[in-house]
Amino acid sequence: MTKLELQIAWRYLRSRRGSRLLSLISIIAIGGVLVGVSALIVIIGVMNGLQHDLREKILVGSPDIRVLSYGEDLKITDWPKVLDKVRKQPGVVTAAPFVLTEALMTAGHDYAGGVYVVGLLPQVRGVPDVTTIRSHTTQGDFRFASTDGQRRGVVLGKLLAARFNKWPGDSINLLSAGGGKMNPVTGGLVPRSETFEVTGIVSTGMYEYDNSYAFVALDKAQNLAGLGDGVTGIEVKTTDRWQASGIASQLVGALGWPYRTVDWEEQNHSLFQALKLEKLGMGVILLLIVLVAAFNIVSTLTMVVADKTKEIGILKAMGMPAASIRRIFFAQGLVIGVVGTVLGLLLGFGAALALDKYQFIKLDPQVYFIDHLPVTTQPTDVMWIILASIAIAAIATVYPSVQASRLFPIDAIRHE
Repeated sequence: MTKLELQIAWRYLRSRRGSRLLSLISIIAIGGVLVGVSALIVIIGVMNGLQHDLREKILVGSPDIRVLSYGEDLKITDWPKVLDKVRKQPGVVTAAPFVLTEALMTAGHDYAGGVYVVGLLPQVRGVPDVTTIRSHTTQGDFRFASTDGQRRGVVLGKLLAARFNKWPGDSINLLSAGGGKMNPVTGGLVPRSETFEVTGIVSTGMYEYDNSYAFVALDKAQNLAGLGDGVTGIEVKTTDRWQASGIASQLVGALGWPYRTVDWEEQNHSLFQALKLEKLGMGVILLLIVLVAAFNIVSTLTMVVADKTKEIGILKAMGMPAASIRRIFFAQGLVIGVVGTVLGLLLGFGAALALDKYQFIKLDPQVYFIDHLPVTTQPTDVMWIILASIAIAAIATVYPSVQASRLFPIDAIRHE
C-alpha cells in the first residue's frame, strides 16, 4: 500500500465539507467495534475469573492425582510400598495415603445426617501437605489431638458444625457399615460406631466440603471403614497441575495392575466442560456485537463510495488501477477496525481492573461462594479477540472496495 493510497483513505475518513454525516457514521462504526471488543474483554475475563475461582475452591481438598485400586475391596493393602514408588516418579512433589468413606453422624439428639469421612495423616512436622485443606481451618488444626490423648479428634466443615451445633470441645458419633459384616441372627449389617471430639473447624468456601465433610486421623478412618491396615488410595501433588494427566499415565505404567489413577480434571470433568462451554457460548454471543459493527463499516464505506464516485472516476481516469482503489477502501475499514479494537482494549482492561480492584458488583457468598465478580484476563483470549475483531473489520471492506474498483471512469465522472 502506497503513501498516496493511505493519504486518500485518511481524507475520506475525515470530516468533509457539506458531508459531515459520513464522519459521524465512521465514529459510530468505531464505537460499535469499541463496545464489542470491550464487552468481550470484560465478560471473558469474568468467565475466566469464575472458572479459576471455582477450580481453586474445588481443589482445596482434592489432590492433583489419586492413585486407586481395582478389585472387590477397592483398597490398597501394601500402600507403604506403593507410596514409596509413587514419590520416586518424575513430576511428583509429594504423596500421602488417604481414606474416604461415608458415615452417619449423630450428636446426642434425634437428628442424624450422612457425611463423608476423610482420613488423613495428622498435621505434624514432616507430614506433607498434598492439598491446601489444612490451611483453611478457622478454629483448631488438623493434629486431631483429643483430650484423651488418643488422636480421636475430628475437623468438621463450618456448615456441618453449624447444622449439628457442634463446636470444638463437643463430641459426635460416627456410624459406618465399614467391613460389611452381617449379623447372623438379624440378617442386618453390624455398624461400626466411633466417638470423636471436635478439635477443629474448616471453612473452604465450597459448599460440598463445608456442609458434608468430616476429617479424622488416618488410623481412625481405617477402623471406621473396616479397611484394616489398608487405605482407599494415595493422593499425589505434582509439580505442574496442568501436566497431571501425563504424570498420571506414567504412574499407571510404573505401578501396573491393579492400580489406576484419576487426575483432577477427570474427577470434575462434567463441571469444567460445562464452564468451558459456557465461556465459548458467551464469547460467540458477544462476538455478534462486533459483527453488527462490521455492518456499520460496510454501510460507512458504501456511503463513501456513493459520495466520492466522481473523485474515484477522476482517479481512475488519471491512471490509478482498480487494485489501488480497493486498497484505499480496505485501509479505511482497517483503520476503523484497529482504532475501535485499541480503544475497546483500553476500555475493557480499564473496566476489568476496576471490577477486580474496587469490587463494584457484590455477590452473596452463601449462594455463589464468592463475594464479588472475579476477573482474570488471559493473553490468549485477548489475542483471539484482537485477531477476530480486525479480521471481521477487514472482511467488511470487501464489498464496498470491489464496488468502488468496478466503477467506469466516464460514468463515475458524470455521476451526480
